[in-house]
Amino acid sequence: MIAKIKGKIDFFRDNYAVVDVAGIGYKVFVTDFAMGKMAGAGGVELFTHTYVREDTLSLYGFLTLDELEMFELLISISGIGPKAGIGILNIAEPKTIRTAIVTGDSSILTRVSGVGKKTAERVILELKNRISDIPNEDQGIARADSEAMEALTSLGYSVSQAREALKTVPENVKDVSERVREALKGLGK
Repeated sequence: MIAKIKGKIDFFRDNYAVVDVAGIGYKVFVTDFAMGKMAGAGGVELFTHTYVREDTLSLYGFLTLDELEMFELLISISGIGPKAGIGILNIAEPKTIRTAIVTGDSSILTRVSGVGKKTAERVILELKNRISDIPNEDQGIARADSEAMEALTSLGYSVSQAREALKTVPENVKDVSERVREALKGLGK
């Protein structure tokens, strides 16, 4: 199994990057957020999941160990494959997904193409006990970020731009409209 990859980016395509490691190019599927972060960087270090099936061998790369662990949790559920797992991580960061699972909010999961209400409910049911409880204050911020992300993307910003902008908003700002306003200030710079 390939657990981590470190090298330079050769090129990007729609949903993957080719990472050159000592002259060997590895095709690594990544989230839109990771693609945006890696675009300007010459070198990259990705935590990877090696996906093996009888007819495929694929690498999925993540910037943080937290994203990798969430991806592995998601694909452990029947009906959630790597494409759906990446799709879910494109929509929200792991903390927001955890909060949605703990609170039973399937709306984040159903935004992904191919994940219907029944599959989202199965994910929540199966992962609820495997994910540790999140403090109430973190739940509020994660819920607000989910709504703010939806508002920013409806204004035309990409998911990665919205995620990056929301990371700069102070955690003491809990109101959704205030979080959107602060994120827009950051995006305007």
